[in-house]
Amino acid sequence: MSSTCYRIRIGGHLDQRWAAWFGEMTLSAEPDGTTVLVGPVADQSALHGLLQTIRDLGLPLLSVSPDAHDPQTTQATQSTEEPTP
Repeated sequence: MSSTCYRIRIGGHLDQRWAAWFGEMTLSAEPDGTTVLVGPVADQSALHGLLQTIRDLGLPLLSVSPDAHDPQTTQATQSTEEPTP
């Protein structure tokens, strides 16, 4: 099973020193005052682990979504969509 790339948006800016807490995720401080974490997540268990870390650090979780720029995510989404008449 291959990993899926996710985008996780949290409230506030995180310094790069926090990057080690999030494994392979890259941290980007956005102009709107949020931080976006982007990177591969092996499976649902790993995703829940990341979300638990965010919770344990007291960070406000704003959104979680598969990254639309990830070819595997795009392919999986296309294969599960209902055919249009």
